[in-house]
Amino acid sequence: MVQQQSCDVAAIMETWWDEPHGWSTALNGYKLFRRDRKGRRGGGVALYSKQTFDTVGIEIKEDGAEYLWVEIKGKANKADILLGVCYPPPNQEEEVDNLFYKQLGNVSGSTALVLVGDFNLPDICWELNTAEKRWSRKFLECMEDNFLSQLVGEPTRGRTMLGLLFVNRDGLVGDVVVGGRLGQSDHEIRVLNIW
Repeated sequence: MVQQQSCDVAAIMETWWDEPHGWSTALNGYKLFRRDRKGRRGGGVALYSKQTFDTVGIEIKEDGAEYLWVEIKGKANKADILLGVCYPPPNQEEEVDNLFYKQLGNVSGSTALVLVGDFNLPDICWELNTAEKRWSRKFLECMEDNFLSQLVGEPTRGRTMLGLLFVNRDGLVGDVVVGGRLGQSDHEIRVLNIW
């Protein structure tokens, strides 16, 4: 699908990859960045970018973190774009959440920041920017503290919005479309344009 639609970038959450799957993850014409879950099944994140882009992965030292950051160097008068992919599993340890919030605080000052992920926070009401659970309220507070706006407006899994998209400036992303599934996934695909 990525090659057929000639996507510039594709982010994947819950890859379920590990080292033995390295042979099957390559896409011709794309550079792969990935962070596999360590010590147990499931999880993991990946990001493919066209090889024609000047991309750099940003190193993350935290072991339990399931997120990655990739910087796409701007051409001509375009700013660099920092892309983040995140998958915090349900009931993740608070310490790992805090490491992510700290990392997000470090990168949120980027000129152009786009963060996508399956955040597993079904109790958040995005219309009112409220949440029932303490860790969801902490997540909302972090997004507000880092001036990030959430752009997905419809359910991404059943009736809930788990797959989210955040940006740090207006007009950076447009044409957000939710719909369609890949393989046996029960999550909807999100397609967008980054300007």
